[in-house]
Amino acid sequence: MATIDDLPVQNFADLSQEEAFELLRQIRLSRRTSKGKKKRSSSKPKTTKPLKPAEMTPEQAAQLLKLLGGA
Repeated sequence: MATIDDLPVQNFADLSQEEAFELLRQIRLSRRTSKGKKKRSSSKPKTTKPLKPAEMTPEQAAQLLKLLGGA
């Protein structure tokens, strides 16, 4: 039967400098990898319905001209 002393637990003091750096790099890399895909929000982007020039009010037409740099 296995005991706790049989487990392959490594102590940083017992490792060489190269082995310790490699173990530290592996630990950091494992924490950076994603566990799964992140869920995107289900809301649709807000869009406005384009107006035809015949459907515009005079105020909207004036505001559009002002935005476009004319008049």
